[in-house]
Amino acid sequence: MAASASRSAALRSPRLPLLLVPAGAARPGPRPRSSGPTAMQPPPAARGWLTGLRFDNRALRALPVEEPPPGGDPAPRPVPGACFSRVRPSPLREPRLVALSAPALALLGLGPPPPPPPGARPEREEEEQEEEEEEAGAGAPRSRRRRAGSGAEAEVELYFSGNALLPGSEPAAHCYCGHQFGSFAGQLGDGAAMYLGEVLGTAGQRWELQLKGAGLTPFSRQADGRKVLRSSIREFLCSEAMFHLGIPTTRAGSCVTSESKVIRDIYYDGNPKYENCAVVLRIASTFLRFGSFEIFKPPDEHTGRKGPSVGRNDIRIQMLDYVISSFYPEIQAAFAGDSVQRNAAFFREVTRRTARLVADWQCVGFCHGVLNTDNMSIVGLTIDYGPFGFMDRYDPDHVCNSSDTSGRYAYNKQPEVCKWNLQKLAEALVPELPLEVSEPILREEYDAEFEKHYLHKMRRKLGLIRLELEEDRELVSALLETMHLTGADFTNTFYLLSSFSVAPEPTQAAHFLDQLAQQCASLEELKLAFRPQMDPRQASPRSWSASSSPPSCSTCPPLSSSGVTGSAGRRGSRDTGEPRGCLPLLAFLTISQPPHLCPDSALTAPPPIDGKLHEGKD
Repeated sequence: MAASASRSAALRSPRLPLLLVPAGAARPGPRPRSSGPTAMQPPPAARGWLTGLRFDNRALRALPVEEPPPGGDPAPRPVPGACFSRVRPSPLREPRLVALSAPALALLGLGPPPPPPPGARPEREEEEQEEEEEEAGAGAPRSRRRRAGSGAEAEVELYFSGNALLPGSEPAAHCYCGHQFGSFAGQLGDGAAMYLGEVLGTAGQRWELQLKGAGLTPFSRQADGRKVLRSSIREFLCSEAMFHLGIPTTRAGSCVTSESKVIRDIYYDGNPKYENCAVVLRIASTFLRFGSFEIFKPPDEHTGRKGPSVGRNDIRIQMLDYVISSFYPEIQAAFAGDSVQRNAAFFREVTRRTARLVADWQCVGFCHGVLNTDNMSIVGLTIDYGPFGFMDRYDPDHVCNSSDTSGRYAYNKQPEVCKWNLQKLAEALVPELPLEVSEPILREEYDAEFEKHYLHKMRRKLGLIRLELEEDRELVSALLETMHLTGADFTNTFYLLSSFSVAPEPTQAAHFLDQLAQQCASLEELKLAFRPQMDPRQASPRSWSASSSPPSCSTCPPLSSSGVTGSAGRRGSRDTGEPRGCLPLLAFLTISQPPHLCPDSALTAPPPIDGKLHEGKD
């Protein structure tokens, strides 16, 4: 990942502060629009770094596309009988580059960005000189206007902000539906993202380009089609991080911010602020998703909502033909004469890819946050990075999305939710793939593929490579249970275990155990994390004394009290001197002895109520 050094100031010191909405000021209308240019800019006459990209927009040739109404009004509307609607990006005011990912852009056949013209001074140097002059001079700081970038940087700011179109690009918004939090929501679609086209890489691979945050589309509903800098940076960083973790994902090629503003209620507390608009260039083989096939759904029995293309089985056939021939060509070749068997093989492969994907997530502690059917890739990629998160303290009930009050998309529920989403995909493929064919595939393939891939990845994380034993599954389960009971940091614990020598010196073992203990929660933090989740009037008769400290474990050696955590999930700097229970067991589990849990480990949690351990969310 190559971040533009000359743009680092965009993250450290924003040019304009966030503006509070004055008390009593009028709130924005239901479809707020960002300030910016009224028209797109013409592309430069000279050939540049990006203008040589070779577009071949197969999706728009193979699938039905809605032409915009007269005047090109992007007002929200149903889009029946089409998979795409032609749109135009809304230009931004003074776009500026934040970051580039050279490895992602290399997929498009782009080499390293060419250097700026000879004699050009880096913008950061000019900014620093102006700041020094202001500090040395008298009076108020001078107003500085952002200078346009030069060379490749200027091209990225122009084309990947949506201010101009690359030759051969055909912007469009994709129409899809989805089950959101278990309920069918009807038409959704690309409300802030725009398909730019498909670029051919150097080896003939085809890559779809998307601009996320490029403005209004027919699917924007009551929103403004914009994304802000903070969420765009999160998507840019996580997309590339997931790729380098070896997890299938969409890629991020660039992040461009601007001086255009939109209002956002950052903390959902009734105090909205102005924020800078930003655009992320997303790259994938395709952004089609399970919800793409739900546009044909008849009225839902629970919500009454329906897809915009009910009864258009001809489009469903077109979509299957396009998806399978484009992204599963080996299946198309093997079953060219039998559409049902071809579609069954396609569904089987999607099931396997999805199972492996969610197993990858579980192995790194990744929580997607919004696993609706419209956020599930038809080719098995991680897509749509919204309220995602990585676990700190290991908690199987961890929920990263504050709006998921029911915990539907909690970490430990992700495998089952993805299986549920596959069931909805199976229903969306009827009649081209009957349920009596697809449902047995889902039952037979999903759980087995998930368990196989998950155990394979966890063995690698624990270094169990040369010999695979049946007991490995129990070893992993015991380790995770102990991490849960001791509040161990998920990532740091595995990182430390990777440095543990099989035959350590006594001093090394003591130092290792001390480091491991520092990744675990204190007893007070565990009491808070494991507090019963019920009405206090019900819990009162059965409550246990939170003020009494549990006895120390008799089977574990004493621990150092240094490095106590500051919260149940994040490292702190204070030292409370509290005992830490059975933490050395984490190291013990990696040694070639029978895996077990310390008999006293349950003392770190409340006693069972009605025979069940009540474990509250963090």
